[in-house]
Amino acid sequence: MGSPGLGNQISGQRLGITEPISLGGPADYDLIKTQELEKYLQDVGLYESQEEAVRREEVLGRLDQIVKSWVKAISRMKGLNERLVQEANAKIFTFGSYRLGVHGPGADIDTLCVGPRHATREEDFFGELHKMLSEMPEVSELHPVPDAHVPVMGFKFKGVSIDLLYARLSLWVIPEDLDISQDSILQNTDEQTVRSLNGCRVTDQILRLVPNIQNFRTTLRCMRFWAKRRGVYSNVSGFLGGINWALLVARICQLYPNALPNMLVSRFFRVYTQWRWPNPVMLCPIVEGSFGLQVWDPRKYPKDRYHLMPIITPAYPSMNSSYNVSSSTLRIMTDEFQRGGEICEAMEANKAVWDTLFEAYAFFDAYKNYLQIDISAVNDDDLRKWKGWVESRLRQLTLKIERHTYNMLQCHPHPGDFQDKSRPFHCSYFMGLQRKQGVPVNENEQFDIRLTVEEFKQTVNTYTLWKLGMEIRVSHVKRRNIPSFVFPGSVRPSRPSKATWDSRRVSDAKVSGHAGSDKSGEVKGVADGQVDGKKRKRVDDNADAQSKDGKYVTTVPSSSPEVQVGSPAGTVSSCSVKGSHLDATGSVEPTKRNAESNMTNGSKNPTSSKEAENLAIEKIMSGPYVSPQALQELEELEDDLEFRNQVVSAGSTDNSPLQSSVSDSAGAAAVVSSNGAGPSICLHASGGIEELEPAELTAMTSIPVAPVVQRKPLIRLNFTSLGKASEQSG
Repeated sequence: MGSPGLGNQISGQRLGITEPISLGGPADYDLIKTQELEKYLQDVGLYESQEEAVRREEVLGRLDQIVKSWVKAISRMKGLNERLVQEANAKIFTFGSYRLGVHGPGADIDTLCVGPRHATREEDFFGELHKMLSEMPEVSELHPVPDAHVPVMGFKFKGVSIDLLYARLSLWVIPEDLDISQDSILQNTDEQTVRSLNGCRVTDQILRLVPNIQNFRTTLRCMRFWAKRRGVYSNVSGFLGGINWALLVARICQLYPNALPNMLVSRFFRVYTQWRWPNPVMLCPIVEGSFGLQVWDPRKYPKDRYHLMPIITPAYPSMNSSYNVSSSTLRIMTDEFQRGGEICEAMEANKAVWDTLFEAYAFFDAYKNYLQIDISAVNDDDLRKWKGWVESRLRQLTLKIERHTYNMLQCHPHPGDFQDKSRPFHCSYFMGLQRKQGVPVNENEQFDIRLTVEEFKQTVNTYTLWKLGMEIRVSHVKRRNIPSFVFPGSVRPSRPSKATWDSRRVSDAKVSGHAGSDKSGEVKGVADGQVDGKKRKRVDDNADAQSKDGKYVTTVPSSSPEVQVGSPAGTVSSCSVKGSHLDATGSVEPTKRNAESNMTNGSKNPTSSKEAENLAIEKIMSGPYVSPQALQELEELEDDLEFRNQVVSAGSTDNSPLQSSVSDSAGAAAVVSSNGAGPSICLHASGGIEELEPAELTAMTSIPVAPVVQRKPLIRLNFTSLGKASEQSG
């Protein structure tokens, strides 16, 4: 599997759409730190045992035998002659983390079954093959999702989790040496087959486009682990998933083809801290293709212009793999890139270690206000289906809140769910809430998001597979009232006894005078008044990422438009070194080119090397990419049906209303008056858990109905009162 990458490196072939930033090889320091990193990843258990690896191979071999028997059986059932029956074939391919070689213990295996034209998806794959698997004692937890955006059949085979997709090709016979990387494989296939093939084709293309596969794998393992520890690994929550992180790492490997993982990790943070989104990350040029399939092209397709963090897949048809990213999640990830870069610089000065980089993000210390979304069902099967559907809609709640409050109220979704062992068939999700930093605070200003919450619940309750007992409840909860079951061992941790990197980082920012200066204390109370100071700072794309002493410094106002709707991407980043210029055509002037040349050839001067590196990063993004000025997420919100299909486990996507819906959402709009009066839930400093439900309808008969479509702000968040009580609360 390693030969493609090694061959590219040896031959000197340029990989990527630009020249490398540096061709310099590793220093002794990089060799030592890379060995430390590899040992660290081993010690935290990111590698499976040899026994587990063998078991996975056995399971895949057995699964391949099963699909071959299945296709011969259905060929015989369809009346094909015996010769065609014997020639009938199906083949199993792998993709995702397993194919990339970065999976860990207990991880599932993403697999694809490729079958001939006479083996249908609905009748044969989800019918006959499902029946065969259900009768096998080795198979458990069989769960077909035929109506998902990418139809899938999930199950466990001898304890190994399998996600099985199906691609129906136009071929009568599937050759054993089939190469699915060829574009011709897509000829005369349906959309579901194209989407199912995409995972394998993208994974294989990534491995062909990196200069050294082993270095790529180690770096990707590191970044996946880091992203999970920092709470930014989740596509469905609006962050990035496995394929997104793989593409970002692969691009860094192209830009530094001779670097070891230690340097690749450091440069990952340096490059993406300076990256001016929505400039796209691409491993290769986008190819139009000859089959008429739509590829990502913001010049041609208006919807593509609304993507905030485009990370483009390298296989035809190229598409944006990170369409779920919102303005809030982009802000959070940008800040995490900033933090990672600071720590890597500190490591070079022997002021930090790998443990510092991988410190877990204390989500439940970071905010004073949270939304708690509880869901429940009557049995495990119903909960699994209900959970998949609700998860696919949670991102819409984030977008709606931000949009209905004009981005003044920012949401931070936790990427996972929590289960209270004392409550069967129940799980909870959480979102951190804070006022946008740098915005002046008006006395007694409140955010009323009750109607937004009710609108979200009504959308969730349109689930066509809804059953009695499937319920959803949305509550406001203060930090001090967060339920204990979210903490390890169900024990609420005490205040940390020692300072962490995050707490020191916030303290440094306060000393520098950039922690907010509002006299009312509102911003400080909400944004920075956490238990141990762990708080994400807003990081603007045009802010200087690193000060000379490694402290966090903000050089532009927090209201800078770079991470807002319609940020003009053509603006020159302030991360570039002083004295560098672009001419009227956007070309790099000779001084800049000379600096980049020094970097590519491996400058020995650390200062000039970093300066040249910053200039080279700037040049990569010199191509114009203009995003519209407003409402980039409005179109995504209104395109409801598409998002219903984007999560595999979501189930059916029919948007028809339920005949029987959950009682607490019926007539929800009738409890808010047209002038904003009616029941409100304010977040006072002494508040506890408060259910965001309408008051008794019998007491509201005289209040006029405010239709949901008016989208008046819906829970009042009294941040002014919170700010004044910040020193006493939490």
